[in-house]
Amino acid sequence: MSIQNLEPKVIWKNFYALTQIPRPSKHEGKVIDYLYNWGISHGFETIKDEVGNIIIRVPATPGMENRKGVILQGHMDMVPQKTSDSPHDFLKDPINAYVDGEWVTADRTTLGADNGIGVAFGMAVAEDKSVKHGPIELLITMDEETGMTGANGLQPGVLKGDILLNLDSEDEGELCVGCAGGLDVSASFKYHKYCTPEGMKALRFKVSGLQGGHSGMDISLYRANANKVVARILLPLMEDYGVKVVEFHGGSLRNAIPFEAQAEILVPEDKFKAARELIVSIFDTVKAEFKDSDPSALLTIEDKIPVQPKFIQGSVMLRAVKAIIASPSGVIRMSQSMPGLTETSVNLAIVRTEKGKITIHSLMRSAVDSSKAYLAQRIQCIYELAGADQITFAGGYSGWTPKLDTPINKVCMDQFEKVYGRPMKIMATHGGLECAIMGAKYPNWEMVSIGPTIRYPHSPDEKVHIASVARTWDYLKAVLENIPVK
Repeated sequence: MSIQNLEPKVIWKNFYALTQIPRPSKHEGKVIDYLYNWGISHGFETIKDEVGNIIIRVPATPGMENRKGVILQGHMDMVPQKTSDSPHDFLKDPINAYVDGEWVTADRTTLGADNGIGVAFGMAVAEDKSVKHGPIELLITMDEETGMTGANGLQPGVLKGDILLNLDSEDEGELCVGCAGGLDVSASFKYHKYCTPEGMKALRFKVSGLQGGHSGMDISLYRANANKVVARILLPLMEDYGVKVVEFHGGSLRNAIPFEAQAEILVPEDKFKAARELIVSIFDTVKAEFKDSDPSALLTIEDKIPVQPKFIQGSVMLRAVKAIIASPSGVIRMSQSMPGLTETSVNLAIVRTEKGKITIHSLMRSAVDSSKAYLAQRIQCIYELAGADQITFAGGYSGWTPKLDTPINKVCMDQFEKVYGRPMKIMATHGGLECAIMGAKYPNWEMVSIGPTIRYPHSPDEKVHIASVARTWDYLKAVLENIPVK
């Protein structure tokens, strides 16, 4: 069955249309044009702001003109992740989405339900004449995933509404009222290259098949980090076997737990067999440690490849490998006030060796600004002790502090119990939501976040639960119909 034929069709047809438009972060030009033209073609006042956000104003339905204005907000970009055997080109190819039992997923790529399905909800509200609502503004931001550029570039005073309904949550039945703040850190080590000595053989090993996932939502699942695994293998190879490193390449996105990493190395011929056995042995140990979270972990070894003429300066590479091993990655602290919620974490996301530099990128998250600052201090100390040439912090933003007693919270809770017949769960997320940034510009807003169930965002296993989309649609309609008067 094509996803366009799923119910409610008004949502799925819009989501399908978005899957046909390449829209990775930083490359949203085509989807910006599509959304702008969509708004104009439906007769709505449509604005493209100076950074590329799209604002579509939808008049109230008859009899609802006196309700508070609602902003339905989602982001247009998607995380471009794929498996190593996928030929997909995220700049050119549509997403091949399909129905898999109770879920919609994609062929070896991210699906883009994060946050295409949220955008599709907003478009459906605007289109469906049977939905009763007050004044609506669709706010569709750009470049959420790699820096929240759209939220940061949003100007105060442009939006007229009083209530922000963010549609970027990923668990049906949960009302999100807070999120973590974030901070990026990059460290680089300059290196020279040296000529390969005689008597060396080349080998490339790759760690793949890890679960990966969203560095906020999935970090508490304690999955293996491919960069960490490769570094763990490299350290004894370099220290005990005289191995030289030609390349270390792992991870691709700051907000995705790295599920693949590889290294190309040069090994003395007389130690080649032993080094190969050591690689297998360490990997088997790691796989046993993560047998529950990463049962499909895979090691691939290529040992008949050409010997490269040069390798990375050994002393620098060793310091960088030790820094990767020493640098924290994963949950740092769980919340004491909201059981089960991660308070502070860091994801060692990307490692590259190119253009004379070893670069290491991590993303820190915390609901407590002081904890985030202390974690940054810890990581800076590690890289300073390792002799990094440059350490950079960027993209910092504070968290969204929960407010539990707002009128929109009550509406959402009451309508959920009427639609579902059970209480709604109030929670905060360890993921980063644009609410934190936009709420600082519009302090009068009441803000909540909802959404259908999405699993494994930011990974090729991403999927959205079909039935939860239909139920969340019924719920959203009930909330909009019961928005308070001005």
